[in-house]
Amino acid sequence: MQRTGTALLPLHGGCCPRWLFEKMQRLGIAILEVIVRESGPREVLRRLSDPLWFQSLGCVVGFDWHSSGLTTTLCGALKEGLRGRERDLGLVIAGGKGRVSRNTPQEIFQAVERLAWGVEVEELVFKSRMAAKIDNAALQDGYTLYHHVFVFTRDGLWAVIQQGLNEANRLARRYHWLGEKVKDMVCEPHAAICCPAKGEALNMVAEEASLSRQVVSSLARERPERIAGEFKKILEKGVHLALPWRHEIPRTEYLNKALLKLYEVQPQNFLQVLGVEGVGPKTIRALAMVAEVAYGAPASFRDPVRYSFAHGGKDGHPYPVDRNLYQHTLEMLEKALREAKMGRSEKLEAFRRLSALAGSRTW
Repeated sequence: MQRTGTALLPLHGGCCPRWLFEKMQRLGIAILEVIVRESGPREVLRRLSDPLWFQSLGCVVGFDWHSSGLTTTLCGALKEGLRGRERDLGLVIAGGKGRVSRNTPQEIFQAVERLAWGVEVEELVFKSRMAAKIDNAALQDGYTLYHHVFVFTRDGLWAVIQQGLNEANRLARRYHWLGEKVKDMVCEPHAAICCPAKGEALNMVAEEASLSRQVVSSLARERPERIAGEFKKILEKGVHLALPWRHEIPRTEYLNKALLKLYEVQPQNFLQVLGVEGVGPKTIRALAMVAEVAYGAPASFRDPVRYSFAHGGKDGHPYPVDRNLYQHTLEMLEKALREAKMGRSEKLEAFRRLSALAGSRTW
């Protein structure tokens, strides 16, 4: 699986005004429709998986350029704007913030059934679940996931946008995945990092953690009492190392339950270890400690990690949202799309020429 990048954003309070959210729905989905008409639904996934393009889109539609809320609000606006038009654009957006994120599997099932798309729905649900599991348990960087959105096409292509928060430093970190670049779900999933602040992390999906993943997978098939015994010896010796991912040591009684589940399943590789229900960050930390201290298989501690002037921003930066300008942009773009459907695409051609003249980035 290929994660394409991350973004680091300050945590902001407040909420998006209803009038702005409604305009974000209209303008956001109009922009996606232009992309679908020009390049197809696959190109939408590629752009959403680019953290810089995603940030730019949030700024263009009028949200705060550096707020953590850009992720959740933009995804929510796109999801609402797409509602009822999934068949037309060939796209579905499932999931969201907090408790809504836990409905992602059900939303994927319901959408595929409603649209009668011939895709492997179980496979899509699995990829959605594992993307979240990897960023929360296999990569322990101090950011707890609270937002998960899964975007997929009628052809079964997909992308993931999820975000975690760190209450200590008051920052949020966004993770992007692009399914078409799948190579290995648990080895170097990220291709780009957009994080100005990096720290120490337990990174079980780093290339240099390959041996650790193998040993952890082997340990998961051992009898629980043996692993618990090794872990207890490590605790008694005080071999914890002063690293953030090891500050919170799992209790042995908790670990026994998780190890018993793993022993019953007998996972054959690290991906299957992550897929076992109930196996989370604490279990992975404990197994990584045993793998490193008792078996000499160290984990990795490498941490992977202009458009706001279009219409202004919600909080008045760089200036308050210009409602008249925003409405004019909406009407112009929506009119161009209506005319294109009737065979008159001159306005969309003009947008394309303007983009070329501006020397815009090839996303």
